[in-house]
Amino acid sequence: MFVDSHCHLGFPGLIEHFETIRADMRAADVGAALCICTTLEEFDQVHALALADENFWASAGVHPDNEGVREPSVADLLALAERPRVVALGETGLDYYRLNGRTVADMEWQRERFRVHIQAARLTGLPLVIHTRSASNDTVEVLTAAGERQVRGVFHCFTETLEVARAALDLGFYISFSGILTFKTAEELRAVARFVPLDRCLIETDSPYLAPVPHRGKTNTPAFVPWVAKQLALTKDVPVEEIADVTTRNFELLFGVRCSAPA
Repeated sequence: MFVDSHCHLGFPGLIEHFETIRADMRAADVGAALCICTTLEEFDQVHALALADENFWASAGVHPDNEGVREPSVADLLALAERPRVVALGETGLDYYRLNGRTVADMEWQRERFRVHIQAARLTGLPLVIHTRSASNDTVEVLTAAGERQVRGVFHCFTETLEVARAALDLGFYISFSGILTFKTAEELRAVARFVPLDRCLIETDSPYLAPVPHRGKTNTPAFVPWVAKQLALTKDVPVEEIADVTTRNFELLFGVRCSAPA
């Protein structure tokens, strides 16, 4: 059985096809998924997906790149974390890819938002789902500043260097690989995947984005996560069944859940 550790089933283009997606997951032996929240405004919709299936769970948080949305407070995140089937905070982190004429110094609002999620993670014990793009040094620095009361979690959709992977692992984080791992141009990322210990790996789709080969260019869904697993198996020279078993176990350990096989 495979598990999709990061998908956006609440997004337009997927939520309208929720029942079909669940059927496709069962056919592909994908037994569970974590539905990711990116704004407080969408939380109720994302949470409803988790309540609709015993093998779906939800996160609560605000994506670092979202502007013009309700800003989360620690109290907001603590309240959402108490809801049933909420098992993570985020996705959160830093994203300097679209500065739009601003400087990195101007992005202090992102760093402060990130710190709010970290504080909530400290208080709840829930893991963080980390997004980092063009900001890896600051992402690691903010996490490192957590000090003795360290947080845990996963660097999702990992595309960074081996050095960043090592830093994430040293902080106790898992690393999740997406369909990018299957892309022809991703040899450096496959080298990172060979380096990351299997007991610290997760797999994901980041649906509806980044569909893996051979579905590249299509709308991604959790039913495609076995293709990520197959590439990770090839990269690490282990059976795909081992990837399925270990990444499912890692998912259960990190998020404190138990996944049952698809009916």
